[in-house]
Amino acid sequence: MLWLRRRFIAGFFVTVPLFISIAALVWTFNVVDGATTPLYDRLLGRRIPGLGTLSTAVFILMVGVFATNVIGRRVLQRAEGYLLRVPVFRTIYAPVKQLVAAFSPDNEAGFKRVVLIEHPQRGYALGFLTREFTVDRGSGPKALVAVYVPTNHLYLGDIVICERERASFPDIPVEEGLRIFLTGGMALPPRVRV
Repeated sequence: MLWLRRRFIAGFFVTVPLFISIAALVWTFNVVDGATTPLYDRLLGRRIPGLGTLSTAVFILMVGVFATNVIGRRVLQRAEGYLLRVPVFRTIYAPVKQLVAAFSPDNEAGFKRVVLIEHPQRGYALGFLTREFTVDRGSGPKALVAVYVPTNHLYLGDIVICERERASFPDIPVEEGLRIFLTGGMALPPRVRV
């Protein structure tokens, strides 16, 4: 009976993440593909699975091409400026854009490194370096860091400002740091070098 229970639990922990990942991919495919399927059904007279996903990928690529050239960048900045004047749109768009930009490898304002700091209430905290800056209070410039510390699903997280000497930089890439947060710390390696 013990053998059966262990094998069932092992199978459960292999099957459930696999099932959830496949279900999420199928759901995403259906949403993206389903958005343009009625249009293609009318134009072509028959359904071609995957055509909506392909056209969405091509559309995103074309927007990227447009956004990276000089004229396109200016047009998009001007259009974004107009849209940010709309009160409801601004409240949703600006934070979402900043959050997405934080994960972009090309963005200078994104997460730069994983940081381990001594948190006043929690002991040690793992976070992401978002900015390095100096403050001068009359006794010369003091190097500080801004560290984003994710908390829970109810809100995004805390910003901890501390002296640079109090921050350690472990040998964890940002992608691995995100995985650590998403797994509640379970993906943390057994040994971390600082």
